[in-house]
Amino acid sequence: MNELAPLDSSALPAGMRARFVPDINGLRVHVLEAGSAGQPCVLLLHGFPELAYSWRKVMPALADAGFHAVAPDLRGYGRTTGWHADYDSDADLRSFRLLNAVRDQLGLVHALGIRSLAAVVGHDFGSPVAAWCALVRPDVFRSVVLMSAPFEGPPALTPGASRGDIHAAMAKLPRPRKHYQWYYSTRPANEDMWHCKQGVHAFLRAYYHHKSADWRQNKPFRLQGWTAEELAKMPTYYIMDLGETMAETVAHEMPSATEIAACRWLPDSELAVYSTEYERNSFAGGLQWYRRGTTGLDTSELQLFAGRTIDVPSMFIAGSSDWGTYQRPGAFERMQESACTSMVGCHLLDGAGHWVQQEQAERVSELLLDFLRR
Repeated sequence: MNELAPLDSSALPAGMRARFVPDINGLRVHVLEAGSAGQPCVLLLHGFPELAYSWRKVMPALADAGFHAVAPDLRGYGRTTGWHADYDSDADLRSFRLLNAVRDQLGLVHALGIRSLAAVVGHDFGSPVAAWCALVRPDVFRSVVLMSAPFEGPPALTPGASRGDIHAAMAKLPRPRKHYQWYYSTRPANEDMWHCKQGVHAFLRAYYHHKSADWRQNKPFRLQGWTAEELAKMPTYYIMDLGETMAETVAHEMPSATEIAACRWLPDSELAVYSTEYERNSFAGGLQWYRRGTTGLDTSELQLFAGRTIDVPSMFIAGSSDWGTYQRPGAFERMQESACTSMVGCHLLDGAGHWVQQEQAERVSELLLDFLRR
């Protein structure tokens, strides 16, 4: 089997380039870059179901301001290889532990000849990876920007009081529901999306639309607690109808041809970069991150850092239409009150849902540059 080539330059904005960095914690890492080596480096970590490509609108602005922007396809994604996602392999799942993700990033920056970064920036699932980078190795990751997923600190050494079986309670609601992260952890989830009736491209179009500010019903608010009744107030892309797959869930909100043509933050030509990668790879690698979390696979090793805080300068950015800020009740507040001791700002941007660095790229770039120049 021939090795993949880097992403073709024709898919990238001017000034960006793609290449591979081999032998990184067992991976051959596909990275996008803008700016010159030797300039202060900003490491950008994507989420699900995205790629390094999700930073394409931010990286040129960072490079123009004198920074070296580096965005890898994370373990399980895109053109990075060396990972495996066998559902029945404990070894494959363990490679997706959060501290191993930190090791991936540490290995990458060392291979690039960098000993400390100006900042690590993480969006969605990249946000906890960035947070743990800053918490575990503040000497290397000297500041951190978290996007769309608040970090509430390491797990406590002793568990809190049992809140009962939230999943059984959701299934018993008058409108029976299920939590998307636990659905993503099931064996059928990958096939449900990879071989869905509408095809990967249409599935991703509906998924991105449903979680964006373009879907007008996205009007998030603080939830009162981790109860079935409160969680069920969230849209179905988070708290799904019990009998539906994710592909079926988002198909109900498929945008019209007119809406698709009007979507300037993700035209079909750019969506095709995502759909092509997921058609080849499947979603299995990305779903391993959810399985890691829902099984509690690495909770015990993360508890070694119980009570430890992020003390480097930090910032949070999300869309004002993003339910991700509030999907874990209290996390947004704990991030600001205790988990991050040097937080310089929390910004909820109008005109953006979950895909904030794509929906409001110019404003995100301005906030990042202001943060980096402080």
